[in-house]
Amino acid sequence: MSTIWSNEYAQIALHLVIALAAGGIIGLEMACVYDALGSKVTVVELLDGLIPGADRDLIRPLEKRIQKRYEAILLKTKVVRLEAQKAGLLATFEGAGAPAPQLYDRVLLAVGRRPNGREIGAEAAGVTVNERGFIPVDKQCRTNVSHIFAIGDIVGEPMLAHKASHEAKAAAEVIAGHKAAFDARTIPSVAYTDPEVAWMGLTETEAAKQGVAYEKASFPWAASGRARAIGRTEGSTKLLYDPASKRILGAGMVGPNAGELIAEMVLALEMGSDVEDIALTIHPHPTLSETPGFAAEMALGSITDLYVPRKK
Repeated sequence: MSTIWSNEYAQIALHLVIALAAGGIIGLEMACVYDALGSKVTVVELLDGLIPGADRDLIRPLEKRIQKRYEAILLKTKVVRLEAQKAGLLATFEGAGAPAPQLYDRVLLAVGRRPNGREIGAEAAGVTVNERGFIPVDKQCRTNVSHIFAIGDIVGEPMLAHKASHEAKAAAEVIAGHKAAFDARTIPSVAYTDPEVAWMGLTETEAAKQGVAYEKASFPWAASGRARAIGRTEGSTKLLYDPASKRILGAGMVGPNAGELIAEMVLALEMGSDVEDIALTIHPHPTLSETPGFAAEMALGSITDLYVPRKK
């Protein structure tokens, strides 16, 4: 098995360039896979940062790790030309930090997705398709044609499988005659990179744009016994909460298995929990699942794992 895999992999990219767009979560996930398999990886991103949908403090540990492992991360740069040569693919770049043309074994284009609403003939059934190719639906996942329903990527952002699954359940219940609707208070996002980045609810970036008042509490994984035991202390867990009611507004995590850990905070927001609810919930020790509880204790000033003066 290992010999067969080695022979197959010898034909896979030895030096790979990955072109991203709008942060390129999928491209970065693939970059982590190829890096783990031993490829040299160069990431090209048109914007001035990776994963703009997440707060910068959550992205820094990921950037720091991959900067050490990858050949280059080229921001404010785009691939403007590819030429097939005998020795490989010659990529020409454009942008503020654009290097000279480079030769690569493989090129992966991960420049986003677009809906195919205009390609499936939906208009023939009288279904409205907007200018972007999405099919508008109401909270019952019903299109403008009352007996036709739509779910998933085709109905709009976020284009995530877990959103689509819940939309499908709501649509099926409505079709079966039940009073149901898709009414999620938040939909979590996860970048399955190494380390993983996960967030839900309000982000600091969104709060600033919307003028929403919030307070923040962060717990560094360097103070987590489990993170120290597995040698991955670069992570952190952050909670955003209402200054008056202390109710959870949003949360973000970066570190191994962050995608698993964010579910607790999604439930907390759906249930209208406040930071005290999280702090008083007994989490198993030593686990990374403790970190939301520790972050909540940071907010209350009751944490004993770090010295933080109690808030007045």
